[in-house]
Amino acid sequence: MRAAPPPLAVDPTPLSRYLGTALDALREGAQARGGPLPAGGPEAVARRVREALGEALPERGTGPDEALRTLVRLLAEGAADPAHPLCAAHLHTPPLALAAAADLAASALNPSMDSWDQAPAASVLEAEVTGALAAEVFPGAAAADALVTTGGTESNQIALLLARERHGPALRTVVGANAHHSLHRAAWLLGLAEPVTVPTPNGTIDPAALADALARTEGPVLVAATAGTTDEGLIDPLPELADTCAAHGAELHVDAAYGGPVLLSRTHRHLLDGLDRARSVTVDLHKLGWQPAAAGLLAVRDTADLAALGHTAAYLNADDDTEAGLPDLLGRSLRTTRRPDVLKTAVTLRALGRTGLGALVDTCMDLAQDLADLVEKTPGLDLRARPTLTTVLFRPSGADDRTVATIRRTLLAEGRAVLGRAEADGRLWLKATLLNPHATHGDLAQLLTLAEGGTHR
Repeated sequence: MRAAPPPLAVDPTPLSRYLGTALDALREGAQARGGPLPAGGPEAVARRVREALGEALPERGTGPDEALRTLVRLLAEGAADPAHPLCAAHLHTPPLALAAAADLAASALNPSMDSWDQAPAASVLEAEVTGALAAEVFPGAAAADALVTTGGTESNQIALLLARERHGPALRTVVGANAHHSLHRAAWLLGLAEPVTVPTPNGTIDPAALADALARTEGPVLVAATAGTTDEGLIDPLPELADTCAAHGAELHVDAAYGGPVLLSRTHRHLLDGLDRARSVTVDLHKLGWQPAAAGLLAVRDTADLAALGHTAAYLNADDDTEAGLPDLLGRSLRTTRRPDVLKTAVTLRALGRTGLGALVDTCMDLAQDLADLVEKTPGLDLRARPTLTTVLFRPSGADDRTVATIRRTLLAEGRAVLGRAEADGRLWLKATLLNPHATHGDLAQLLTLAEGGTHR
């Protein structure tokens, strides 16, 4: 006699019990870790994982409670925890609890956003939320729209794809040396020429240098600017670049994966002046939006630009179904099966509103200024520059690049702090990316103490 199949996620009784087990395991794992990441480095972490896992595909299972408790605890104990204030290396945000809870509901219901009959309510919710967010990016546009993506890499690729479909394979892309690597990869994937790269000696694109590059580039051109560089959190001079593009007949795309959510801050949104002059804009809400990954967007000024993504598969969007009023979802993504990632964002927007999310942005911006103040007041540390967004670069005074790299890796190996690295002005810098609104002044001071102490080991 066969055993009964395991319960489904939509049944709240077993899901509630499993959720309790998972939450306990998360708590136990974090307590066992005791810091921002596990100590010992890659070999020690790998050894602990393999020992706890045993056979990845056993002949007979251990049962749901043991499996969930063991592996969730294992993952938590071995995590680089973005919710820990000393984990500040990357654009890796601690997700809001309500967003994570909404993500659980999305997983339990499991709508697939590739046809209306798999996601009736979710498809409407996505249309409403993306429309509202597109209007934030392009407030004066009559037909702004946005696609939900997995993040900046996918958004940038779609932006280049849409431009290629408008202009053909002769399209040339022009980017700054500060541009995200995904733009170069997207050009390669799409069969476009390697992007023309404009030097950025001061970290941002110089409009005069862009004008010179455009004057020497033949054919249709898409310029990709950046609002929030990965290394320094810098913003290209968007109004001037938009003017330059207009003067040379080039289109403008802005990768605002990092900086885009600053639009929600009444205090800092002026930093993105000129963003609405782009034809397309990349925004990530799993950065300064505190969403569980993935939560990316590609916003376009005119929804007609998205028509190039139209695709027909008779079992998903047959013509007669579309004519009968069933919405066609295949043109909303390059993917077929995709999660209702919009739910967590919709819940967050409803719960916090523009004001609440803007306040979180402001808090992290203030933390970056506080950290810069501390660096400037510490005799043994040098500050690269005052931060634009939430990224702060610093290094021990007089240290060479090898010492800076060693400090970072030592802190990682000891599990004491997670700092990033960035190259600027020909030198290597320690990078703190502050995305945790719960971090305190004491946490920032401890981060600097750990970094400065690394020179004395």
